[in-house]
Amino acid sequence: MTAYLVHWLLATLTLLITAQVVPGIKVTSFGAALFGALIIGLVNMLVWPVLVFLTLPLTVITFGLFLFFVNGIALKISAGLSPGFEIDGFLPAVIGSIALTLVGYLVRYVFYSMM
Repeated sequence: MTAYLVHWLLATLTLLITAQVVPGIKVTSFGAALFGALIIGLVNMLVWPVLVFLTLPLTVITFGLFLFFVNGIALKISAGLSPGFEIDGFLPAVIGSIALTLVGYLVRYVFYSMM
């Protein structure tokens, strides 16, 4: 159970940092980031596989590059379901999904290297 809470807090920190780095992504409070991180996790678990399946031909044709757009769609859906977490358009969602991945790797690397 503790591992899930740590992962959730790291995802929250990742979302807060990404909102500071990417123009067009806004998180109004820490509570909004907590809820947003939870919704992102649920959307990635429930909606993302369906989106990947539906866009599989485009993903194959583009050698996987279309997954950046799928991730942007999933992030935009998450923002729509989370009060206090806003994305101003599709381009910030795509850039935000890439930044979220990179910042997440960095946050987890720093956290786990300190343990």
